[in-house]
Amino acid sequence: MDLRQLRYFRAIADEGSISAASQVLGIAQPALSLHVRNMEEHLGTKLLIRQARGVALTEAGAFLLHRARVFLDEIASLEDDVRNLGASPRGDVRLGLPGTIGGILSVPLVLAARDRFPGVRLTISDAMSGFVLNWLREGLIDLAVLYMPAEDQQFRSDLLLSEELVLLAPDHIDLSGTVAPASLMHVPLILPSPAHGLRTLLDGWAKQHDVKLTAEVELDSYTNIISLVERGIGCSILPRHAVIGSAREGKFQLAHFEDKDLRRNVYLVQRRSGQSSHASEAVANLAQLVVADLVRSGTWAGARSVDHSD
Repeated sequence: MDLRQLRYFRAIADEGSISAASQVLGIAQPALSLHVRNMEEHLGTKLLIRQARGVALTEAGAFLLHRARVFLDEIASLEDDVRNLGASPRGDVRLGLPGTIGGILSVPLVLAARDRFPGVRLTISDAMSGFVLNWLREGLIDLAVLYMPAEDQQFRSDLLLSEELVLLAPDHIDLSGTVAPASLMHVPLILPSPAHGLRTLLDGWAKQHDVKLTAEVELDSYTNIISLVERGIGCSILPRHAVIGSAREGKFQLAHFEDKDLRRNVYLVQRRSGQSSHASEAVANLAQLVVADLVRSGTWAGARSVDHSD
């Protein structure tokens, strides 16, 4: 197979039919069909199932499409890097963020990228950390900011900061001073489910203090957790920066844990040097600068840089 065949195959899959792909590519439909037959004969398996309306991918076709997308994106990145070597970065960069980080980082990073790298088109998507990591593994994004390091050898994970987690509680619950871990056994808790990364961290922290956390309500949506706390249903533990605005509006109370020892790390995850594009590396470096500025200015409430102490 060659690059041309892979590009043709991707176009057919994207358009859902050979006829539609022929119009997009400007290639006669019989010639496009011949390319597919040649690919199938070369690989010894069917890639497409012809249907009344368009085509569907076989299992082999779906596998080929996934690998072809990654490969063709790498080729495009390589071409951009060679073409723009020594010049200002250019090209597409896709960044994945957890929702809570997206709310604080996305706008400052987009503005900084537009100012510093006008030739770069930055696309930001957000989801739970586990989903974002899968996007990175599948080649759907180029960079990620995550609450966990990636164990995969092809990625490097740089610790950006640690952020404080705080207790949020309705006004009718008496909070005085800092919170001891053992006191959590005596208040109703609203927490993420055990599958959520934050819950895993909280359970591990509680175990270190010989405490067992029992949630009366489990929700993976921070927005819904905050809403239930506002309604007086119970208490929760969330990143300080994500809740400080609502607390200042008087919607609930915030309390620090003893010695502020309950913290969560934030990592910048990217492909190792030599495997990422010039534009991707430029945005990664810029993201580190923007994050450092958010920490230094206090905008990322409760955060501290890796080389700072309280």
